[in-house]
Amino acid sequence: MKFDSNLPIYLQIMDYIKGLIISQELDKGEKLPSVRDLSTELKVNPNTIQRSYQELERENLVESKRGMGTFVTEDEQIIKRLKSTMASSWTNKFVNDM
Repeated sequence: MKFDSNLPIYLQIMDYIKGLIISQELDKGEKLPSVRDLSTELKVNPNTIQRSYQELERENLVESKRGMGTFVTEDEQIIKRLKSTMASSWTNKFVNDM
């Protein structure tokens, strides 16, 4: 993953995970990689991954289960809302860039 220096890394990681959710590479109820595994894969500090997971949890897109890990929400409405929001955001960005 290539990071943009104009945007905080934790936000870019959040967008990456959101993209995985809406493309169904991560299905509802599926376990996310551990903080340590993802930090190694993306070559970032584990605290950055932890912050991304916490923010995703605040947005109700994931939930932490003590001792088990972090899982994608099973709430279909939240995922539909995410798809709609991301589609609007990408469309607006495309139009503005043109």
